[in-house]
Amino acid sequence: MGLREFAGRQLIAVIQWTETEDGMLSWRYPMNDQEIENGGKLTVRESQMALFFNEGKVADVFGPGLHSLNTQNLPILTDLMNWAKGFQSPFKSDVYFFSTRQQMDQKWGTATPITIRDKEFGAVRLRGYGIYSYRIADPKTFFIEVSGTREICYVSDVEGQLRDTIVARMTDIFATSDVSFLDMAANQQALSAKIAGAMKPAFLALGLELVQFTVENISLPDELTKVMDQRIGVGMAGDLGRYTQFETAQALPVAAANPGGAAGAGVGMGAGVAFGQAMMGSMSAAAAAPAAAAGEKFCIDCGKPIPRTAKFCPECGKAQ
Repeated sequence: MGLREFAGRQLIAVIQWTETEDGMLSWRYPMNDQEIENGGKLTVRESQMALFFNEGKVADVFGPGLHSLNTQNLPILTDLMNWAKGFQSPFKSDVYFFSTRQQMDQKWGTATPITIRDKEFGAVRLRGYGIYSYRIADPKTFFIEVSGTREICYVSDVEGQLRDTIVARMTDIFATSDVSFLDMAANQQALSAKIAGAMKPAFLALGLELVQFTVENISLPDELTKVMDQRIGVGMAGDLGRYTQFETAQALPVAAANPGGAAGAGVGMGAGVAFGQAMMGSMSAAAAAPAAAAGEKFCIDCGKPIPRTAKFCPECGKAQ
C-alpha cells in the first residue's frame, strides 16, 4: 500500500449520526486523530443539530440537511484558522451531534412531602407526581452547561437535575400562593400551566425547551387525608348533633358485621342514644315553634306552656 493510499484512508469524507439507542442527547463523532476532507459531506437529519469545534471553541452550527464542508460554508471555522478562500487542505475539528427531538414521558415526583401553609388547613404536607417532555433548543448552551466534552450524554444524566428543579419551582409557587389545597387539587390543569411557566426559564438556562408539563396528582399524606375527611364530614353534618349521627352511621356497618360482640352492643346503644337525642331535639323544636309564635314560654318545672308575662305557673304553681 503506497503512501498516498494510506494518507487517503485518514481523511473523513462523510460525517453522520444515527441514534443507536434511546435516551441519547448528544454524541461526539469519533475523529481518532483523522482529518476531515475539504469538500466532505455532513449529514444532519431532522431532529438533529451538529456543532463544530476548533481548539476548544464553538466554530459553526449546522441544522438539518446535507452540508458540504469547505471554506465557503465554514465561515467561522475559516476565520479561526486563517484560511484563504478556496484553500483545499483537509482540516481537523471536533464534531458533536445533538438530538433535538422531544424526550417524552419523563417522570417527576416529590421524593418527600412539601410543607406549605394552607389558608384552610394550616401547615400541610403535599405530595405530587406527573410527566413532562423537553427537547434541546440551544446546542451550544447545552454543551457548555450540561454535556461538555463527554462522548455521550444521556437523558438519565440530566434526569435528577430536572426533577429537583421542578420540585424547587413547585415549592416556590406553593409558598407564595394563597390558593388552598382543595382548589389546587380541583384545578390541576391550571396548576400545571402555572408551574410550567415558572420552570421554562430554568430549562432555557440549560439549553432546553420545556414542551409539556402535566400534574397527574396532588395529595396529602394518609394521616392528613383522614383528618381532612373528618373535617369534611363535620362540614357536611353542620353541627355536633349531626356529626354524632354521621359518626354513628359510619360505625353501623362494623357493628352489623359482629352483632353478638360488645362492640356491636356499644355501637347499638350509642346509635339508640344518638337517635333518641335527635328525636327529642326535633320534638322540642317542633313544640317550641307554635309556642314562640303565640308569645308563650314554658314552665321551668312541669314544662307546660304559660303566658310569657306570667310569674307563676297556673298548672303547678311554680314561681317562674
